[in-house]
Amino acid sequence: MTTNARIKKLIDDNKVLLFMKGNPTFPQCGFSSVACQALRALDASFETFDVLQDPEIREGIKVFSNWPTIPQLYIHGEFIGGADIIRELYESGELAKAISKE
Repeated sequence: MTTNARIKKLIDDNKVLLFMKGNPTFPQCGFSSVACQALRALDASFETFDVLQDPEIREGIKVFSNWPTIPQLYIHGEFIGGADIIRELYESGELAKAISKE
């Protein structure tokens, strides 16, 4: 399976998916921590993928989304953005709306 196919499957299989460095219990960068904090503050059910454990996904997700940094959040198959966008959407209430839409 190609890296793009693996990424697409991960996104398709999870309503809310955060590609991050580390995991929610032990984030390996401040930006990943901010993203997790926003999702937890909403009591959102979300899955994560630790890009530090898979170099192909770590580089491939940047190409897949055309976004150079990690973390990256996908909700219902749609790329949302990185830590700054996640924070802005959380503060405006838009993140909660995006997560709750069916």
